[in-house]
Amino acid sequence: MFVLGIDPGLTRTGYGIIEKSGATETAVAAGVVRTKPSHPLGQRFVELARDLREIVAEYQPGMAAIEQVFVNNNRQTAISVARASGIALLVLSEAGLETAEYTPSAVKMALTGSGVADKQQMQRVVAMRLGLPSAPTPADAADALAVALCHIQHSSLAARIS
Repeated sequence: MFVLGIDPGLTRTGYGIIEKSGATETAVAAGVVRTKPSHPLGQRFVELARDLREIVAEYQPGMAAIEQVFVNNNRQTAISVARASGIALLVLSEAGLETAEYTPSAVKMALTGSGVADKQQMQRVVAMRLGLPSAPTPADAADALAVALCHIQHSSLAARIS
């Protein structure tokens, strides 16, 4: 089964596809969907939705997860991420995918055991868990793979409990 992880952003939305087969987790694809800040906002929404629909159509994931919007000091960034998150949730819902949402600290906790792990530590853990020779790049793609790994871990635990 393919699991899609998304790290939303209006300029850069990271995506990662992991194949879960038994106890094996394999990175299938990772990348970034980009929109140009110079384009009109509506056009950027259309481009992001189109590109995410293409990813969903190509890989046909069975599960999806997205990083929850994190509000920090920069409200403009938070609003931009929230818009991209809404578009991603719409596309995933249109495809019939239930989508789990995880806070950044929940993803960090699931993968490293610490909710305050730094970017480099997260990238090393993602590379190690997926058997990659080096950390995935760009960082948005690595973050999306981390979200997918977090969801695999949470859903596996939930299946054992129920």
